[in-house]
Amino acid sequence: MGLKILHSADWHLGSGFAGFPEEQQRFLKEEQRKIPEKVAQLCRREGCGLVLLAGDILEGKVSKEILEELKGALKQCGVPVVISPGNHDFCAPGSPWIEESWPENVHIFTGGLESVAISALDCRIYGSGFQSMDCPPMLTSFRAEGTERYQIGVFHGDPTQKDSPYNPITAAQVRGSGLDYLALGHIHQLGAFRAGKTLCAWPGCPMGRGWDETGEKGVCLVTLGETAQIQAVCLDTIRFHRMEADITGGAETALEAVLPGAGSRDFFRIQLTGCGQVDPAALKARFSAFPNLELLDKTEAPLDIWAEAGEDTLEGIYFQMLRKGMEEDPENARQYLLAAEISRRLLEGREVIL
Repeated sequence: MGLKILHSADWHLGSGFAGFPEEQQRFLKEEQRKIPEKVAQLCRREGCGLVLLAGDILEGKVSKEILEELKGALKQCGVPVVISPGNHDFCAPGSPWIEESWPENVHIFTGGLESVAISALDCRIYGSGFQSMDCPPMLTSFRAEGTERYQIGVFHGDPTQKDSPYNPITAAQVRGSGLDYLALGHIHQLGAFRAGKTLCAWPGCPMGRGWDETGEKGVCLVTLGETAQIQAVCLDTIRFHRMEADITGGAETALEAVLPGAGSRDFFRIQLTGCGQVDPAALKARFSAFPNLELLDKTEAPLDIWAEAGEDTLEGIYFQMLRKGMEEDPENARQYLLAAEISRRLLEGREVIL
């Protein structure tokens, strides 16, 4: 059957969620604290044999309550848990990774590159812990030389920028690593690639922390056999959504078209566009089932296409000709109307999208 692994990273437990109102900050912190338990439940439900946590699990000074909840969840996984701290939870003096007592099934890489063998799983895991906010390349000239069936790496590192200050990792390093699977953290969007026999992947964060981290978030389930296979799994956490709604045909109708049918405590930022007048406060009251709804009014005043049609000016004569064309040639009425709308927008200095 091979070895089934749960790979996660970038929980950022203890985030302050600056920039949000106080009530939303409290809500987001509460939701974020559910991540460890959700991961433990998924691990048990999927029958995983190993958990890899690739850094930035913690953020800043974390309360004792959060640490105890984390310890409890990691213990509940019931399988080995291997952690490589990152740039937000690096292993400086006073770090909880060093100072706290962790469950027996948890192994933390707190120094330079090293490895740990798990004989029951016939695997060897290589990793390291950041010692400060930045970290030089860890995989330069690295080659896994273990005799175990599965050779695995877990690092906090950046595979997207070769000059990154956060342990940059290149395809050439991955190809020459000799690993079956390289589990990374740091990038908050899911990604993966193969180089040689090695599958390298990063799961993204399990819960967004702002409007730049939208959509579904989760973890990776990895199966090691003849080759490494990966499956992204949504963790069912609070999500951030950025949308656009054209209110020209009615604001309520436009919002109903983009919002879920039932209410949601997810965060929605909707940019209202099109022509018409809106009352954002009234709309938010109408959609009270979405308490974290934010509306951005980018609408335009209604366009009066025929405002000067018929007047004794070039403009008036032009629009009168277009209106007469609509009346006399109904089959092409849409083209006349479009010409009139574009012309009026140009005359008023409004944007024209063709």
